[in-house]
Amino acid sequence: MQIYLPIAEVSVNMYTLLGLGGIVGLLSGLFGVGGGFLITPLLFFIGIPPAVAVATGANQVVASSVSAVLAQLKRKAVDIPMGLVLLVGGILGSAGGIWVFNLLTKLGQIDLAVQLCYVVFLGSIGLLMLQEAVRTMRRQKKGSGARRKRNQHTWVHNLPFKFKFRASGLYISVIPPLIVGVFVGILAAIMGVGGGFIMVPAMIYLLNMPTKVVIGTSLFQILFVSAFTTFMHAITNQTVDVMLALLLIVGGVVGAQIGSRLGARLKAEQLRILLALLVILVAVKLGTDLIIRPHDLYSLAVGSH
Repeated sequence: MQIYLPIAEVSVNMYTLLGLGGIVGLLSGLFGVGGGFLITPLLFFIGIPPAVAVATGANQVVASSVSAVLAQLKRKAVDIPMGLVLLVGGILGSAGGIWVFNLLTKLGQIDLAVQLCYVVFLGSIGLLMLQEAVRTMRRQKKGSGARRKRNQHTWVHNLPFKFKFRASGLYISVIPPLIVGVFVGILAAIMGVGGGFIMVPAMIYLLNMPTKVVIGTSLFQILFVSAFTTFMHAITNQTVDVMLALLLIVGGVVGAQIGSRLGARLKAEQLRILLALLVILVAVKLGTDLIIRPHDLYSLAVGSH
């Protein structure tokens, strides 16, 4: 069933959009990522303009995150004070990112910039995730319990402005989570992502947070930063397609609930390998689209002179 999207100015299959939303919602519940890093490039592939895909993809991330956060709150797996620190940084970063996005739009370079960001970030993150997951599986097969101790003293513990985060069992400076939040906010604005694929590893390896509260806390921050980003995109450049967002949201909410339930049953390392491979495949596809010569070198536009 074809449906016309007024802002994107294209016709797409309604069930395709529902399916995309469902897949991304499923990933949100499984891995604690907003899913924007996949929904946005997938929208590119079905012909949605990059500027519309970024703004509307952030909208879908909000819906998936709401559903997944509610599931995590029931398990008491959200460190709200840590989430608020990340959120402050995220709002600041998002505001700066929107300014850069609008500047690139005026220069006519936004499509290329967004796609290049995806190739670089998805390729790098995918390879790092794959390497880490394979290393963990090898360690488990050898039976070595060589895990980093949670109370190990690192450079993060020497920074000022320390605060006690009870749910995470940490007493650390607010500066590192604030910086992580700013970086994720910038990515949310320019790439239409929640930023979980950056934030989850940062919370585990940089902040040394226990895994049981990382996913819920990540989703808590993603929810509000994505909502702010969507709002700012709608006001400043009018690139949020409500019809597209609605279809993605319906699929995303259902998928997130299924993902939250599956996440408790499946092996984490195997899931991380699958996610890493998926991320790498998307990066390769975007990269080849930028390099390979298109079938139509020129397009004709009719305008008033």
